[in-house]
Amino acid sequence: MSTELIQAIDVHGHFGKYDRGGEDLVNEFMTGNGDVVVRRAGLAKIAITIVSPLEALLPRGHGNAVSGNRNAARTCAETPGLLQYVVIDPREAETYSQAAEMLELPTCVGIKIHPEEHIYPIQEHGDAIFEFAARHKAVVLSHSSERNSLAADMMVFANRFPEARLILAHIGCGWDGDYTHQVRAIQQSRHGNVVADTSSARSITPNLIEWAVREVGAERVLFGSDTPLYHSGMQRTRIDQADLTDAQKRLILRDNALRWFSLPESELNDIS
Repeated sequence: MSTELIQAIDVHGHFGKYDRGGEDLVNEFMTGNGDVVVRRAGLAKIAITIVSPLEALLPRGHGNAVSGNRNAARTCAETPGLLQYVVIDPREAETYSQAAEMLELPTCVGIKIHPEEHIYPIQEHGDAIFEFAARHKAVVLSHSSERNSLAADMMVFANRFPEARLILAHIGCGWDGDYTHQVRAIQQSRHGNVVADTSSARSITPNLIEWAVREVGAERVLFGSDTPLYHSGMQRTRIDQADLTDAQKRLILRDNALRWFSLPESELNDIS
């Protein structure tokens, strides 16, 4: 079967209003509710999108994680095709108790952190976040690699707490123009509990995804789109047309996510 027919799992999505402040036309372009995310995913043969609420992250420094988490739990329960990350903002103690409760929900499969939008250095809060994740044996998806969220800095905590599983977002993203941050960090992992996703705009760079697979293996790369900020179909096509084997594409598009999130096949009957 052509890999283009595989119903993929998108491990990095959002929903809600994109808000960088002001009435910017770009805010409108990058906004999409849960139904919009699912519709676009369906057109790109993406069966499941794991989302966090933009309300919890934006505007920068002023997102409302508590409210966003509540809305995400409701939206994902009501919208087939969506699963949830619960957002932990370590500046808000209530988000830890929310996370402990929501990680018990069948639609909540991990934790989202964003040191850039919440404006804190990961070095200051990494121990608390990763200790919590390890205690709950949870997946953590983190934005990387800008100044507050350097992938190399996160490896201290991923290596200290091997029970936590870390997804470094945005292969190719780097505050300094270095495309290699996420891949080099994976190579520092002592326990095999670190992977990266393809959700960067830089993923369209020729040979970047292929280089990442050569460096760390297809087993360490997961498909992500950053929908609705980016176009789901474009991000999917980048993997379908990558210079990789069908087996490698299948791992990236679906099988790695099934394993990483321990998703039971019985709940994914619509995935071929």
